[in-house]
Amino acid sequence: MKARKIALGVFAALVAAGAAGWFSLDQETRGLLKTVPTNRDLLFWSQPQRDAAFRALDRLPVLAKSRVIPAGTTPRPLPPGPPLKLPVDVDAYMAGQRSAGVVVLHDGKLRLERYGLGFDANGRWTSFSVAKSITSTLVGAAIRDGHIRSMDDKLTDYIPQMKGSAYDDVSIRQLLTMTSGVRWNEDYSDPESDVARFNNHKPEEGVDALVSYLRRLPREAPPGTRWNYSTGETNLVGILVSQATKKPLATYLSEKVWVPAGMEQQGTWILSRTGQEISGCCIQAATRDFARFGQFILEGARVNGQSIAPEGWLAEATTERAAIGRPGRGYGYQWWTYADGSFSAIGIFGQGIFIDPKRRIVVASNANWAGGARDREASAARENFFRAVQKAVDDERAGTPAVARP
Repeated sequence: MKARKIALGVFAALVAAGAAGWFSLDQETRGLLKTVPTNRDLLFWSQPQRDAAFRALDRLPVLAKSRVIPAGTTPRPLPPGPPLKLPVDVDAYMAGQRSAGVVVLHDGKLRLERYGLGFDANGRWTSFSVAKSITSTLVGAAIRDGHIRSMDDKLTDYIPQMKGSAYDDVSIRQLLTMTSGVRWNEDYSDPESDVARFNNHKPEEGVDALVSYLRRLPREAPPGTRWNYSTGETNLVGILVSQATKKPLATYLSEKVWVPAGMEQQGTWILSRTGQEISGCCIQAATRDFARFGQFILEGARVNGQSIAPEGWLAEATTERAAIGRPGRGYGYQWWTYADGSFSAIGIFGQGIFIDPKRRIVVASNANWAGGARDREASAARENFFRAVQKAVDDERAGTPAVARP
């Protein structure tokens, strides 16, 4: 009975708010969304609820408010190339991933595009931590624009409210490489972990909720000596960029990336309770536009021949800066790195952008993994899919006959 009252309350509030986006959803999706618990973190929603919500978070103002990332008037073309002859069954792969969309670009040409879960090219899917790599790119842009002086500046130079905390001696570089040494628990299965609790933290008056939460955390290691994955710190980077540029992140992203990269659709960015873009998460965009972002990075994030970041900065960002304890893998500036020179932006539940500069490959993926946030089987299958795409391109270049699967 209590759950039913919550669901009816969500629906009534949506109607009262005049949420036109709600009525653009199909009846089944709307039915599922009426069951979404507003008092529980989405990490713990059911699979059907996530299926419905991941395509509609920016149309549910009761659950989350968002800010628009405007697109330009001239989308970048994605000219079709010949179908990629993959040595895998793509339909079986997508079913196993519970994939909402896969787009493969090679040399800027569209070689594969598939959709599932009732999703299509016109919809926007939420990014989760793919947003971290996008936020990192904005740091490079802010340095190039003169808003941030140096990667070795202290965080507290830009967010004075963090003075006196464990972040006193932490640099921007250490935040981007997740080597601050400050304690943080990113266990997605634990409702008492930091990643599950910080969004519901009640801050002191006049203090951003995230700043209020993070400045209470203790130090566990000297800065720069230990890698520890922390969504909270990427969110802190977003506050830093916003304060340094004196612009909302969505506005700065539109100016530096969304318009010059030729995105086809506007994006949206979910806001925290205090009105700040949640920069470690939750950009909603079309799968093709996530692929366009990957292509923009592959080409050096250049506008009129000049990178939006300082020369050489992207190369640093996308190569290993911190060891993560896995052979052949590392962490750059909010990018996951591979020993062969490729790198990726990765979000839980199967979101991702894989970039291979040597082969000029971009793979954009959206999904809702059956096993939840840390589905090892689905993660391994996705890595194998990346390898299959690389092999297909290598075989083409070598003139080796390939056996294509459906």
